[in-house]
Amino acid sequence: MLNEIITQSLLFLLISAALGFLLVKPLILLLRKFDITRRSEFDDALKFNQKHEKIGTPIMGGLLIIVVVAVITSIFNWDRRFTWVPIGVMVLAATLGGLDDILNIYGHFRRIRPIDLIKRLSKVHKHGYMRLWYKIQLPLSRIKQFFNALGSRPGRGIQVHEKLLTQLVAGAITAWWIFFKLGPQWQAIWVPFDGEPNIGWLLLPLVILIVMITANAVNVADGLDGLAGGALITAFGGLLVIAWLEGNIFFAILNATVIGALLPYTYFNIKPAKFQMGDVGSLGLGALLAVMTVAQNRILILPFLGFIFFIELGSVVIQLFSRYVLGKKVFKMTPLHHHFELKGWPEERIVQRFWLLNSIAVLVGLWLSMH
Repeated sequence: MLNEIITQSLLFLLISAALGFLLVKPLILLLRKFDITRRSEFDDALKFNQKHEKIGTPIMGGLLIIVVVAVITSIFNWDRRFTWVPIGVMVLAATLGGLDDILNIYGHFRRIRPIDLIKRLSKVHKHGYMRLWYKIQLPLSRIKQFFNALGSRPGRGIQVHEKLLTQLVAGAITAWWIFFKLGPQWQAIWVPFDGEPNIGWLLLPLVILIVMITANAVNVADGLDGLAGGALITAFGGLLVIAWLEGNIFFAILNATVIGALLPYTYFNIKPAKFQMGDVGSLGLGALLAVMTVAQNRILILPFLGFIFFIELGSVVIQLFSRYVLGKKVFKMTPLHHHFELKGWPEERIVQRFWLLNSIAVLVGLWLSMH
């Protein structure tokens, strides 16, 4: 049985990689045709001189992975119990990311009205229905202002509070699927060396939180050529091994398909990149990584599978806390890879060491997974 699962999943890995290599050139030409490329006017990461070389590089290269995984899974590995929700969540998150990528290029700048103005309009507007509308808007406006204060400046794309709302929906779909559709055995949380205690309804908010955090962690870390792609290969590689050991052929084939699609993407994304992932790939694959880890009941090793992603996200949180609470910065710039860039590290050195660190962490996670 194990030999059959390994054979089948490796076959789909090769098919996925082959399809990806076939689609790379047409995708690059398509992105260039519609000028979906990095622009300095809205890209904070291009503020340094050494980053000017990336201007004009096509973004939304992650579309390659999303399309290949969705197509192959829909045709050959579709199962209402095991694969349709992971693919659905991935496509939902990828659609959000793709919309953000496109709006950042073709959209109009969006501004956030000051809280004081909204308060005043809710009292003095000449139309009663508009006064009511502004009162209803006030809580959402406070949320917008909060994220704006944390550094999420209004731009052309989707704003942070809108991303979080969509990710909340994706997380809720995942939680519903795990809790109500996969069966009672999936409602217990695996704990290394300690069995699988059932946490009941607490699983629902936990799953939602995990999906939201992981999607944003991968999105934050996608800043250097090859970084996200290489780390995701090792992360899904760990999930593939776990699927082999658990004997779940549907999960094994899905993880293998993702790895296969990541190979041609990463090949052409290594510096100098022919294209870059964009939010369409980072949000979609981040959500899928979370869903598959939860579905395979390995929530507690997710920080090891996505070690670099969570370190990068953690650096942003630490920087924000230190800046606004303590009044000073811990890092030269966040996410963490920019800190090392400003210290003079070459991009290739950062990427290679981050890959290595994530690989080591995945091995630790696999060791824990066997206990």
